[in-house]
Amino acid sequence: MHYQLRDEAGASRSVAYLLMGAGPFMLVTGVILPDHPTPGSVAVFVLLTFLFLGAGALCRWRPERVPHLAWLFAPFFGIAVITGLNLATHDASTGAQLFYLWPVLYAANFLSRAVNYLTITLVSAGNAAVVFSILGATVGLSDWASLTVAMMLTAVVVASLRGRNERLREVLETQAYADPLTGVANRRSFDGELARAVESAHRTGEPIALMTLDIDHFKKINDTWGHGVGDQALRLVADALRRVASGRDDVVGRLGGDEFVVLMRTDRMGARRAADDVRAAVAEVATLPGGPPGLSIGIAVLPDHAGTAVELGAASDAALYEAKEGGRGRTAIAHPPGARHNVDQVPSVTVTGA
Repeated sequence: MHYQLRDEAGASRSVAYLLMGAGPFMLVTGVILPDHPTPGSVAVFVLLTFLFLGAGALCRWRPERVPHLAWLFAPFFGIAVITGLNLATHDASTGAQLFYLWPVLYAANFLSRAVNYLTITLVSAGNAAVVFSILGATVGLSDWASLTVAMMLTAVVVASLRGRNERLREVLETQAYADPLTGVANRRSFDGELARAVESAHRTGEPIALMTLDIDHFKKINDTWGHGVGDQALRLVADALRRVASGRDDVVGRLGGDEFVVLMRTDRMGARRAADDVRAAVAEVATLPGGPPGLSIGIAVLPDHAGTAVELGAASDAALYEAKEGGRGRTAIAHPPGARHNVDQVPSVTVTGA
């Protein structure tokens, strides 16, 4: 059975509130309301009250101490408790059966579809055990069928609403982390990916390359052919970068204007080949009125040229600057720094033609 927990914090609060609410409820119904409670029943209900309150407090304020699988078994535990108490108190009333709503709502909100199906099945079986044994087959059948259908419809509605919310969240996340024109990562998203990649590279010892590039004379393209053609050029370059940076962990981003960045899990030679492949892909473009745009590219590699994300970005930017100063349409690769630089210093670079 596939187990997937969504929103562990929400699940822990849901279980906590159920348990902390069930404790006082059991005290009232099992100790205060009965006309002639026996000492044994009083002791049992008082013990259960404190157990439920303690477990609820643990789930609410110390959820990290609760085993992860507890959130999976929570609806099944709820079904068992509800069924057992209804049988013990000989209560087949509608109010008593409505407590089955909690495991149904919990599974529909936080667990996978398979667990949701199993929860509905067990709720139906538990309700059947109560109503058939207390009300008899004729009356019990009607109550059992009504509750089962109601629980199924509830689960369907809640699961549908959850799916809609998840799709909306995905759209919002895409809008928050993707560049709206090209669809690649925006600066905020790329900075996060770069920081995580550098941290991973320090752990594994594997190199990562940062390629920074912009379109040569992009302002002239806009001024000559219009911003529509300029936007088309940006999209074509982004598409070419995505085709070249096709590794599972490669990331393409747009920092703004005509400046792009590419993060690749490769070494210096792999990055140099990727730069050549990008040029080749852009050179194939035949849909722009002014022909394919030229590219200036700067490359830096960690750990060859930098030790942190900030240093890697500075080294790649410096290489791009030197490529543009050298005549544009070139690729520049940063030199390994001979010594630790001050904040105002940047590594020297090696410039090669396109």
